[in-house]
Amino acid sequence: MRLSIRHDTTYNYEDQVRSSIQYLRLTPQESVRQHVLSWQLDLPRAVRAQRDPHGNILHVLTLDEPHEALVIGARGQVEIDEHCESEGDTHSALPYLRFTSLTQPDDALYDFAQASSGGRRDRDSLISLMHGLHEQMPYTPGATKVESTAAEAFAGRAGVCQDHTHAFLACARSLGVPARYVSGYLFTEDSGHLASHAWAEAWLDDGWYSFDVTNQLARPERHLKLAVGLDYLDACPVRGMRRGGGGEQMHARVKVSPLLQVQQQ
Repeated sequence: MRLSIRHDTTYNYEDQVRSSIQYLRLTPQESVRQHVLSWQLDLPRAVRAQRDPHGNILHVLTLDEPHEALVIGARGQVEIDEHCESEGDTHSALPYLRFTSLTQPDDALYDFAQASSGGRRDRDSLISLMHGLHEQMPYTPGATKVESTAAEAFAGRAGVCQDHTHAFLACARSLGVPARYVSGYLFTEDSGHLASHAWAEAWLDDGWYSFDVTNQLARPERHLKLAVGLDYLDACPVRGMRRGGGGEQMHARVKVSPLLQVQQQ
């Protein structure tokens, strides 16, 4: 499947921002599962690409002059291998056993992981865990905040893709399975579902396998990966800091479409 992606993020500030810095993980990488046909960032100034500790492509946008708004754009075309179920890795998966403040399990999550998986650590048991979390935590926009932890969202029995992924990571790591957070895009025909998405990958049988709790998918047929990390803070597409500006309004617009459909328009 070939996908066309357009992602625009606009920040408007109440007052003038004196300076700001944005960490952008908005560029997909080549892999056995995805082939980047074209990609570019639309930024206020040219920025050089680098690699972060997780191997993601990172752009650091620094604005030292005053500004009252900021627009960050990404667009391109990527081909997805719908039949590829896993990806290998030349680096050790062991660092992804580490809990973070957002993925630290409490007793409830420990017990749920054991009950859902039967204490096993194979793919079928993690698929059962994925379905169990979806049933326990229905997709509910607005039920949590960006800083909500896996334990908080699980206790509240509701969440969005970020919460689903954090809960899965907490459970998988508690079982001794390395698991990591993935940010990216999802093509869906449901206009009510955001195209910007998050899911999990777990290291099994010498490969990274996907687990999308929100959509109950264990094969990334329509998923385009941008970045990976221990949790949302490592892999979120846009994360920044600023001096001044007062309050802000952020508007994100994401469109993911099959490439053939775009060409026919």
